[in-house]
Amino acid sequence: MHDYGIIREIVIILAVSLPILFLFKKVNIPSIIGFLIAGVIIGPFGFKLIDDTSKIEVMAEIGVILLMFTIGLEFSIEKLIKMKDLLFYTGGFQVVGTITVAGIIFYSFGVTVNQALFFGMLISLSSTAIVLKILVDKNDLSSPYGKISLSILIFQDLAIVPMLILLPVLAAGEGVSFISVSIQMLISFALVAVIILLAKFLIPKLLFHIANLRIREVFTIGILLFVLGISYMTEMVGLSFSIGAFIAGIIISESEFSYEIVAEILPFKDAFNSLFFVSVGMLLNVQFILENPIIVFPLIFGIIIVKSGIILIIIKAMKYPARVGIMAGLSLAQVGEFSFILAQAGMGYELISKEFFNAFLAASIFTMILTPFMIQIAPFFASKVSFLDGKNAVLTEDENDVEESTLKNHVVIVGFGLNGRNLATVLKETGIQYIVIELNPETVLRQKSLGENIIYGDSTKKEILHKTHIEDAKVIVFAISDPSSTRASLKVVKQMNPHVYAVVRTRYISEIEDLMKLGADEVIPEEFETSLQIFGKVLTQYHIPLNVIAKQTALLRGESYRMMRRLGNEAPQYYHLDEILAQGLTETFFVSKDNPFIGKTLKEINLRAVTDATIIAIVRGTKTISNPSGNEKLFFNDTLVITGTHMAVDKAFDYFEMG
Repeated sequence: MHDYGIIREIVIILAVSLPILFLFKKVNIPSIIGFLIAGVIIGPFGFKLIDDTSKIEVMAEIGVILLMFTIGLEFSIEKLIKMKDLLFYTGGFQVVGTITVAGIIFYSFGVTVNQALFFGMLISLSSTAIVLKILVDKNDLSSPYGKISLSILIFQDLAIVPMLILLPVLAAGEGVSFISVSIQMLISFALVAVIILLAKFLIPKLLFHIANLRIREVFTIGILLFVLGISYMTEMVGLSFSIGAFIAGIIISESEFSYEIVAEILPFKDAFNSLFFVSVGMLLNVQFILENPIIVFPLIFGIIIVKSGIILIIIKAMKYPARVGIMAGLSLAQVGEFSFILAQAGMGYELISKEFFNAFLAASIFTMILTPFMIQIAPFFASKVSFLDGKNAVLTEDENDVEESTLKNHVVIVGFGLNGRNLATVLKETGIQYIVIELNPETVLRQKSLGENIIYGDSTKKEILHKTHIEDAKVIVFAISDPSSTRASLKVVKQMNPHVYAVVRTRYISEIEDLMKLGADEVIPEEFETSLQIFGKVLTQYHIPLNVIAKQTALLRGESYRMMRRLGNEAPQYYHLDEILAQGLTETFFVSKDNPFIGKTLKEINLRAVTDATIIAIVRGTKTISNPSGNEKLFFNDTLVITGTHMAVDKAFDYFEMG
């Protein structure tokens, strides 16, 4: 008889999760919490509906792998190199700082030095799966705190390797030298470098051949093979599965198949990733918490305070505002899933007792459960810490000085990414005054050296906005990918200058109404504007006149925005495109050197009989031949003026191109 226990366990998980998720959705609690609670209920320490979690944990690991892969797809090697400062400075100081501070605290309670350092390692790691899931759902991955959080998480995942290798050194009497540990680490990273090089050269070629088969199932299986295969290889050389998946994502991100890959992988990722959160909830021993609250709850709050405090200090030292530090600190204040692996390995070396392991496990899962709530309340706490910035909210007073007497009726640009730079270029060409606020210190220093009118600062602060003379500005444009900052800044801007025309860039249509309530005069959702461009491109292929396309696009934009803002339901006055398509039009066709009709007469071509279209003129150099006769021949570089219905002209173009 076959063992179908895994199917039973999945059915139980789904049956318990769905009603919990439905209830949590009603009270606006993140779905991650629902999965964690479901795990607690059905796990071995709850109602014991599932006793053996090993199979679920394997499937959960696949979820983490696919999550890291999709995150890697959003990056490239070039983008990662640009993040190297954030990656090594913030990540390095966070890991080392947390290990040091936590180690000192544990040592002061009588724990041995080796164990104290090991406990510090456990606390230093955060949950990649939970944080990235929330950042992606909130569209905050591109925000300053999102980029910093991602950099720290990547470094932490890399740090798990030396931590695991150092365990024998921390364990008493193992006799392992630092030299052998260093050699082992170098070998691991060298093997990873080889994997990256092989994958970078081989995978794009293999993907092309797989895609060329044009069999969807083969393409999907091939992608899963690459992701899981590279993940397995990195795990074999001492790194984690998730780092391998992240590397695979970065490599494939530079191929032309990345968008299709995301579409194929997304359903797998969401399904398996949900199992990860359920499997974490199954580990929570509620009875142990009730019996040892004096140990567990101080440990929970201690972890949150130490981790968020260290991250705040690091980010402030990098000249970012305290607001960014609070947001990133509370986002990463939990203990990560890799800490469980490290803790289990530490038990084998007798670095952690069974009692403390249970306490650590309970505290870790509680910090995970609290994470979505901490990220939700982070903007509130961030708005209360402006006193930590003081006058240091700018690089220096001199560096942020602007010509006060010259700024009047100007444009304030918040953010100097692609949209901000393009707008600044246009304003410069047209002679319109502008000033830029940017939160990245390196960008500010580089652009100031190039003569750009830019200041460093947080646009949510009145002091920074005052530096831009917002009171005298005519327009302010929010060109940043940070929804929470945009909302907070917009509110302050409208208080300081109610008459300024506020243009806000956002990603999703669903955000329009909230931004309009805060005072935005114009909200530009990227997903909608993209759809209008697609609309225009399609009509162009059907030879709709450009003025009609422009008018139609304007009507559609205005009507859709009006409906989004709920300003009325009157029907728009659209053009009747079917009538336009039925009418005649005139188009031109250039005769290239490989055209099969070169040297043939119009009579031989017989265009009217084949397509119903007519050649009314031939432009040859500076000469125009009107109403050409049937004996007129076609030559290279001729331009034919063709008239007829839309369908007839399309047939004529196809006829001339196909021969």
